[in-house]
Amino acid sequence: MPNTGDQLLDRLAALANPHRLRVLAALQNKGRTYVSQLARELGISRPLLHLHLRKLEEAGLVTSRLELSADGKALNYFEVAPFEIALTPSSIAEAVETLSVVPSSIKPEGDQHG
Repeated sequence: MPNTGDQLLDRLAALANPHRLRVLAALQNKGRTYVSQLARELGISRPLLHLHLRKLEEAGLVTSRLELSADGKALNYFEVAPFEIALTPSSIAEAVETLSVVPSSIKPEGDQHG
């Protein structure tokens, strides 16, 4: 489970996209692979895949490692990072206590101004 409310929000935001869910599923099923191969398998462009992979990596859901192939070509390999997200009312309440920013639309009860 994420350690903070901010990490939980980052992970949920990353997962709230059907392309990123497909990327995670493909990596889980196939294992470690490089961008060009994954883009072909998913039928999306490499630039679009890079955007989705960056979001997943920033959320800690995938990891990457740059490696040189036998012919000297640099390949960026991605794989699913171990993670688990338990969403229960109590885990959400705990995560909320660690949020770094409270949205301005949330005002304390009884605040009649604004």
